[in-house]
Amino acid sequence: MGGKTGEGGIAHIVAVNMGYGHERPAHVLRGLATGGRVVIANDYEGIPKSDQSLWHTSRIWYERISRFRVVPILGPIAFGAMDVLQSIPDFYPRRDMSRPSLQLRELYALIRNRNWCRHLIDELAKNPLPLLCTFFTPAFAAEEFGYPGDIYVVICDADMSRAWAPLSPKHSRIKYFAPTGRVVERLKLYGVREENIFHTGFPLPMEAIGGLDAPMLRRDLGRRLCNLDPRGVFTSHAMSTLSAVLGKTFCDSLEGQKPKKLSLTFAVGGAGAQREIAVAAAKSLRREILAGTIRMTLVAGTRHDVGEYFHTELAKAGLERAIKKGDAAIMLAENRPDYFSKFALLMQETDILWTKPSELSFFSGLGLPIVMAPTVGSQEDFNRHWLQQIGGGVDQLDPRYANEWLFDWVNGGALARMAWNGYVEAPTHGAYRITDILSGRSNSMHQLPLVV
Repeated sequence: MGGKTGEGGIAHIVAVNMGYGHERPAHVLRGLATGGRVVIANDYEGIPKSDQSLWHTSRIWYERISRFRVVPILGPIAFGAMDVLQSIPDFYPRRDMSRPSLQLRELYALIRNRNWCRHLIDELAKNPLPLLCTFFTPAFAAEEFGYPGDIYVVICDADMSRAWAPLSPKHSRIKYFAPTGRVVERLKLYGVREENIFHTGFPLPMEAIGGLDAPMLRRDLGRRLCNLDPRGVFTSHAMSTLSAVLGKTFCDSLEGQKPKKLSLTFAVGGAGAQREIAVAAAKSLRREILAGTIRMTLVAGTRHDVGEYFHTELAKAGLERAIKKGDAAIMLAENRPDYFSKFALLMQETDILWTKPSELSFFSGLGLPIVMAPTVGSQEDFNRHWLQQIGGGVDQLDPRYANEWLFDWVNGGALARMAWNGYVEAPTHGAYRITDILSGRSNSMHQLPLVV
């Protein structure tokens, strides 16, 4: 499993396939791994049955309760009980939060008493490259079982619960890549030593950025701003700034410009929750989709059941012609790596991203305005707050009337303004900073502000 140093990898990249949030950043950083291979801690060749059982139980319960959440009365109660275990405490007043939670103590008991993840760590230790984890359990196990290389953790949300910091943070050697200034400060309150915290930003797809000067990102943003602001409400006010960054001809003529087809993407989470919202929005936008005013893509990820549900409901809504034409599309992938690659390409063509505020909140850094579906979990409440704070996202209104409020936001320049705010305020080069650190190079980009 560990591979050989001569095969070109500079780190082991370890993720878990619980939802998409922990595997997405690992896919972005896969180029650092031997053979570009991401190790899935809960689904790899040779995993002991005892480990597989522990992972399976936690994943199945999370996905079931996430979907069950929509059931009146009982759903919110069941989800709320689970969410308490991963809740994030109020940040203010600042105080010592280093005391481990009950959830964390139980996790360490499983690692120590049942050797959870020991087989994985022993295999990786045969070639002790730096270990980069996008979930905390393998990192804690690596430290407990004496992994000989450096251990890093990528935080995947705009804030984090105590469960992400080790049992004895002041004595731990685990290092963290923080996506926001709030995570940096939160880690300190949890007791993590400052020298073990790197403020990098979230690792966004490199193909959507195109290098340190971000030529692909700026090209896509320029096109997107023109589509999102057909009347020039926002761009006319900010033209001097936009031209300086994107070039003087990023939008040749706004006056009298024929409206271009908007591209709207609705992405459901890994558990398939909120698929009903996507369908309600598609039904509302039926006339605009059939008229070729807007192209809507429903992202089913790797879930065939969700893809079939989308196809059935779009057909019921009379959108078969639009499906054949490509103006109503369903994105379904056979496996997760294929999904992540397809999604990154789709984002370059997308004008508006509609999704719950998961790790996809950080895609606002690509200049994508985020229409936020209701949150699922405590961490998403904080992602939502972060998106609102930087001005990169807005709560959805009633999806049954999306054909009204969505186009009001377009015609008023609101979504164009959000796209620009996200590009300016959200970190874009997290993958490059992480690569620099793991490669032992000095930071090649500007320092990020501590508080966002």
